[in-house]
Amino acid sequence: MPSSTSFDPEMLPDLLPVYYKRLFPYNQYYRWLSYGNVPKTYFPHREFCFTLADDIYVRYQSFRDQEEMEKEIKKHCPHKIDIGAVYSFRPKEHRTVSVFTPLEKELVFDIDMTDYDEVRTCCSGADICHKCWKFMTVAVKILDAALREDFGYQHLLWVYSGRRGVHCWVSDASARALSQPQRSAVAEYLQLIRGGDSQSKKVNITQKVHPSIKRAEGIAKKYFEGLILEDQDLLGTPDQWAKVLALIPEQSLRESLEKVMSQCSNSHQRWNTIQSEISKAINKSDFKKGIKPNLVTEIILQLVYPRLDIHVTKGLNHLLKSPFCIHPKTGRVCVCFDPRKADAFDPMAVPNLSQLVEEINQFDAGKTDEERAVAEYKKTSMKEAVVVFESFLAGLSKENASRRQESSDMKKDF
Repeated sequence: MPSSTSFDPEMLPDLLPVYYKRLFPYNQYYRWLSYGNVPKTYFPHREFCFTLADDIYVRYQSFRDQEEMEKEIKKHCPHKIDIGAVYSFRPKEHRTVSVFTPLEKELVFDIDMTDYDEVRTCCSGADICHKCWKFMTVAVKILDAALREDFGYQHLLWVYSGRRGVHCWVSDASARALSQPQRSAVAEYLQLIRGGDSQSKKVNITQKVHPSIKRAEGIAKKYFEGLILEDQDLLGTPDQWAKVLALIPEQSLRESLEKVMSQCSNSHQRWNTIQSEISKAINKSDFKKGIKPNLVTEIILQLVYPRLDIHVTKGLNHLLKSPFCIHPKTGRVCVCFDPRKADAFDPMAVPNLSQLVEEINQFDAGKTDEERAVAEYKKTSMKEAVVVFESFLAGLSKENASRRQESSDMKKDF
């Protein structure tokens, strides 16, 4: 259920010091970004960016270790924390060195609900609801499967942005070491929807469908009826079904369908009619008249396939909002979640700062000092997100241990 404790953005300056002092998971956070301290410069060379009150950006922050990081975060209580690349020198020293180059960074993905405004009818802009959040659920499932099955990545950290989107941090050593051209290649491989606002049809599939697209279509079909035909009712009005019919390149077929749409009583009937008429046209066609055999697949994927901001993925020095920072407008924590349970994730139930402070107070009330002596996050509804984070770290620790051993062996050989 959504939080019953409302958040007032005016309270942010009062609540952030409490959050950073008592709840931010510094130890787990450092364990993630230090990657077993191989090499030892890995964490000290990492860029952090603080956004302070009045949108003051403080870039090129870097910290020697967990202690210094914790001290600086508590001191500044940033309204937002962004994470950048690991550089050739400490980012704090970037003005004093001649060559300051980004060397490594997690392979990251950013999916924002505003990019679905042309296919969602329930909300627009920064607003979200349970109906349109299903677009994010489908995006997580499709992208997570592609990264694991097509690229073999294992250490994926999925994070709610705190308002209207999700981020993915691929943390495998091989992913972090990708060059900018390699990141671009991965992004282009995963980007199926191409074209600007002036272009109607944005998905074009060759006659031989790639296995990755078949897998994405299989996931999309599981959600299509409930999401597109029921929740969004995308064929519910003439204006809406005109947008879907615009995805059919063949004019005579499109015009024929336009005539029968009004004879159908709901989105389900209209979609069944569209599929049926396309199928008939394909069977009669030699595919030289503009009716492609994969047209239905193209329409389905254009409506529900992940809409990636590939510039975020391509850029090695691009900043991305940190897990466990706070969205300043909603007050919600940027929590980690399990992609296998994406269907159950409810962004409206993510705790905000006011709720967290209230939960701590309720937990502590009437208890002895000994009973209160547990990690503060365990007293709150943030607990589940930290457990997901720790599970992610447990898997990553095996790879980190292997890297430390390799580094040790290399030193011995030398």
